[in-house]
Formats: sequence, C-alpha cells, structure tokens
Amino acid sequence: MDRPSRFALRRIPDPGSRIPDHESRTTDPGSLHPPYNQPVARGFESKSVEAQQEEAARGKAKARPQMTPEQRDTEHRRDALKLTRARASDDLSRATAPAHRRMLEQAIAALDKQLNDLDA
Repeated sequence: MDRPSRFALRRIPDPGSRIPDHESRTTDPGSLHPPYNQPVARGFESKSVEAQQEEAARGKAKARPQMTPEQRDTEHRRDALKLTRARASDDLSRATAPAHRRMLEQAIAALDKQLNDLDA
C-alpha cells in the first residue's frame, strides 16, 4: 500500500490563472515569463566581439615601453617641472605688481634651466 504522503501532493494549476506554472514557463512560447537563455538577435554577438577587439587594439597602442627606475624618476621629475612652469606662467599672466612679476619671471627661467638640464 504505497500511498503518497500529504507533502508529496502536486499543485494543480488553475486553468483561469494568468501566471503559468514552472513547467509551462519553459515550454510555452506565449507564456508571460519566457526562458532566460533565449537566442539573441542576429549580428548582436559579432558586434560585441568586434567592440572587444577594438578595445584590445586601443589598449595595445597606448602601451609604453618598459622603463628603468631611473628613466621613470626622470620622466616624473620632467612632468612635475612642466606643471610647475605652467602654473608660474599662468600666475605671471595675472600678476600686476612689478616685484611679483620679476619673481615669477626668475622662477620660470630657473624651471627652464632645470628642464634643459634634464634633457641634456
């Protein structure tokens, strides 16, 4: 006498219900919840691959050659001097006091000399 337990009873879906049960969700093409992994539009996957290839090509083009620690330090120093010179030049364009202008001109000359020494 094999009787199913009361917990093993299967739920019978209501025929008038708008929400289909789990089995019909994956097989019924007109259901409210289509399966998650449906095919995508034709050409969509190839566009994604094309975008990924372009991104990879851009990353390779921007790659710098490997530098030694001394070269990195020199490059960092050069960038810092250029930024300092740009700021001093901007300050000079707005300076009105003659003493302040002279001081900024001397600072720019000293920065130019340091940049030339790095390049030599």
